Amino acid sequence: MLKKCWKLLFVCIALLVLAAGCGKDTAKQEAPASNGAKSALSVGLMPDTDSVPFIVAKEKGFFAEEGVEVTLHPFKSAMDRDAALQSGQIDGAISDLLAAAFARAGGFDVRVTSATDGAYQMIAGRGNDAADVRALAGAEIAVSRNTIIEYVTDRILRENGMDSDSLQKVSIPQIPVRLEMLQNGKLPAATLPEPMASIAVANGCKFLTGSGELGINPGVMLFSAKAAADKKESLKAMYRAYNKAIEYLKKTPREEYIGMVVEKSGFPAAAKDALKLPDYHAAALPKESDVTEVMRWLKEKDLIKQEYTYQNLVVGEFLP
Repeated sequence: MLKKCWKLLFVCIALLVLAAGCGKDTAKQEAPASNGAKSALSVGLMPDTDSVPFIVAKEKGFFAEEGVEVTLHPFKSAMDRDAALQSGQIDGAISDLLAAAFARAGGFDVRVTSATDGAYQMIAGRGNDAADVRALAGAEIAVSRNTIIEYVTDRILRENGMDSDSLQKVSIPQIPVRLEMLQNGKLPAATLPEPMASIAVANGCKFLTGSGELGINPGVMLFSAKAAADKKESLKAMYRAYNKAIEYLKKTPREEYIGMVVEKSGFPAAAKDALKLPDYHAAALPKESDVTEVMRWLKEKDLIKQEYTYQNLVVGEFLP
């Protein structure tokens, strides 16, 4: 009987030792996940030049160098992009200050983390011989309603002594459709982001004016408040890689990357020759004046009830 007890005790001790050993192995296997590993990020892109640094950072391995996995998701309309953000399909996106205000007003908390360098141009359609913006008075212009496109359109009209109803606004949310109709002479005018604006001009349309001439830039990067809180190190790494991409674009001959950019961005093939890249800057915060002007426009249009301040929307902790 005593011999059986000793055997049972030995078996119990052996099992305890084995369990302890397994626990150590498990701890070793799990250690990397709690030792500075960065969470993956998913970022929404629009078919515009703001997407280019992200594409370069991905394709040239700059995200990988900084130890962060970034998945890029292309969208053709702001509506689809915003729906994906609010449903949690993406963590953040190339966006604008209007979208940030709308999200906050709708109860979805977001953080503006940097400005972008995109441009938005008013273009006269093929066959339209308008000499300037005033010559378009009464004509139709394609926009996407309640977005950065309509905001820039109204700012252009105001700068030319016209009110927001001086043109008949036609809502065409999808940017490629807007471009196609403009090129085919089915629209007198449209407001487009780059590179679609330059492609339109290369195909017989006419540049009138744009956001660069006005000195405004309401384009931003934004992330959900949850992503900003839970993925701080990943966002910092993403911006370090973004800045590497900016340096690459500044120093590298266009012919070495333009084919890759057009392919990965989904830009029309014509962009390979027509694409005019902006003078990209290292990641920085938007100007407070841009936030103030956007809020003023939104209040005038009665699109939001509460006006958000720069401090309400913008955070700078992720920039290098």
